[in-house]
Amino acid sequence: MRQFRNMIYPYVAWLAVMVVVPMLMILLYAFTTEGNDVTTFRFTLDNFARFVSDAVFLDVLKRSLLIAVFTTLVCVLLGYPIAYTIATGPERSSFFWIMLVTLPTWINMLVRTYAWVGILQDDGLINSALGLIGIGPFNMMHTTFAVVLGMVYNFIPFMILQIHSSLAKMDKSLLEAASDLGANRIQSFLHVTLPLSLPGVLSGITLVFLPAVSSFFIPKLLGGGQYVLIGNVIETQFLTSGDWNFGSAISLIMALIIMVSMYITRKVDTDPESGGRR
Repeated sequence: MRQFRNMIYPYVAWLAVMVVVPMLMILLYAFTTEGNDVTTFRFTLDNFARFVSDAVFLDVLKRSLLIAVFTTLVCVLLGYPIAYTIATGPERSSFFWIMLVTLPTWINMLVRTYAWVGILQDDGLINSALGLIGIGPFNMMHTTFAVVLGMVYNFIPFMILQIHSSLAKMDKSLLEAASDLGANRIQSFLHVTLPLSLPGVLSGITLVFLPAVSSFFIPKLLGGGQYVLIGNVIETQFLTSGDWNFGSAISLIMALIIMVSMYITRKVDTDPESGGRR
């Protein structure tokens, strides 16, 4: 047991240095004034008041939430049929399809997003193909469509894997029992398969919504400088404006929104085994 505890110490030290200390620094900067001296800290709520009182920042936050919700919805609508098809298909081919879904994640997300720049630009792959049949070109870059497309492409594997995991672990005898009781395929899906797969759906929603609402380089590359989300505002405050206090305050506001979202997701999650809420 002592040897096991000794193995934990390096992880605890890494967690403290790489997670706890940065979070404490963000807390400190968020509640203090710009240009603080360690001996003359002045605590204030001005950074938060500045954000909630500025219509521009609130509009950016609203746009970020809408984009994240829409991206998550598209991932659910596209990911569920794919996961269902893989889970209900032959077991020998499921490994191949899962590998095909996860293959893009082996490549750096920034590289994958840059690839979409070449595909969507005015002289890119799509417009070049459409030009061969006399259609276009269409302006797809620096639009909501491009941003949502980039987010869905990058985050949909997380949705598919979570839903597939729930469907793959489902007891198939329940479907046989439903069929014996006279349920057709649609009824069996609505009353057996869908409820049992909801934990995977909710886990996928969490894994898609959280990075989507705070993403900054996808809207920066595909949306251009004219398309700003809350992640871009935080990046600007830290790297361009040098206003770490305001940037930290926005980060804390986003952290609070994310924690509330996770709490709501957990509350609506159901446990198939207990038949009630967790």
